[in-house]
Amino acid sequence: MSTRISRAADERRSAILTRLGAQGSASRAELARALDVSPALVTQLTRRLITDGLIVELETTASHGGRPGRLLGLASTAGHSIGVKIAADHVAFVEASIDGSVVRSAIEPFAAASADAIPVLVDLLRRFIANASRRPLLGIGVGLPGTVDDQGQGIVDSTQLGWHHVELGAALRDSLELPVLIDNNVTALSMAELLYGEGRTVSSFLVVTIGTGIGSGLVFNGAVLRGQTGAAGEIGHIPTVEDGPLCQCGNRGCLEAIIGESALVVQARTLGVIGRLSGMASLLAEANAGNTVAQKVFGDAGHLLGRALAGVVNLLDPGAVLLLGEGVTAWPHWAFGFEPSFRASLLNAKRNIDVVVESWQDDRWAQGAAALVFATPFDVSGSTGGQGKLVRQRLNASVIDEGGTRPGPDDVMAEGTVEKV
Repeated sequence: MSTRISRAADERRSAILTRLGAQGSASRAELARALDVSPALVTQLTRRLITDGLIVELETTASHGGRPGRLLGLASTAGHSIGVKIAADHVAFVEASIDGSVVRSAIEPFAAASADAIPVLVDLLRRFIANASRRPLLGIGVGLPGTVDDQGQGIVDSTQLGWHHVELGAALRDSLELPVLIDNNVTALSMAELLYGEGRTVSSFLVVTIGTGIGSGLVFNGAVLRGQTGAAGEIGHIPTVEDGPLCQCGNRGCLEAIIGESALVVQARTLGVIGRLSGMASLLAEANAGNTVAQKVFGDAGHLLGRALAGVVNLLDPGAVLLLGEGVTAWPHWAFGFEPSFRASLLNAKRNIDVVVESWQDDRWAQGAAALVFATPFDVSGSTGGQGKLVRQRLNASVIDEGGTRPGPDDVMAEGTVEKV
């Protein structure tokens, strides 16, 4: 019994550290509600964390009739993670701390379709890890375009990368001897929004990315939904135009094949807005300069996106929509067509839903991948499997290294029973 209690305490300690790192200071009562445990258990666990010097008491919170509470804050980063974003022609790396901040980053050329892609990726990762900070590494998170069977196994299918049933998780784990979690890049980005972004203020939300592709991720009641095969959120492959242009997925008329970056560039070239060798940067420059044809290319794309996204909102009823991705730099031109079509296509009860357009930095995809590691203490569904368990063990080990003492059974016995982890 004592071993089970101690293990539960370890996982709760890591969850407290991760939440304070991800969402900032909180009272004991707020932690109890967030982790769905009793205030008495939180009091005992935080007492040990304070003694170990891992969290500190901050200012007193406002009282609502009872004794004023005190906010708790993180005193230690308690480990870092490596985030990896894989694209067809490059790979991006970040080292991130538990509060989501990027410690360092790098972008390397990468040929995903080459025969030696996996060994090259391993070598690039090994070199990046060799320069890691002195904080213990909890694990590696990988985000990529495609479907992944589950985060822990990491078997990948991706038409963009030219990968079919690639056992990426096993290859990275065996070579690097670190826990590895792999998921779709938009799913990973949704996890980062849940921990660090706008998603902290709403329990259910939809993340939509525009850029090379059109993707989405759904967070419902604080959990990212992956679907039966890990492929939930593929709004870019909603059938939009019958017998339309061929999509990279093999079907015709998908939304992504009509309003994805390459489709917009082809349309702009056909209209003579940009030269035959020019790309998205030139199209955006023309729109910004007032070229009405270029602006219409984006506006028409926004119109189609608005109608498709309204259908998704009507179906899933999220509390907010978060728009991200490389394409948001052109959002003022998309918005011209998006807003009227989106609002007009919503059910009356949903027409006031917030659409938040977030700024974009190149390392956001990799930062999202790093969040896969930090989210493991909140994995109530068990989707991270054995790899998530290893991450939590490493987090607990980093706590012990800095704090010195592992909590024993007496630290949690007041509950009387072992609570569900």
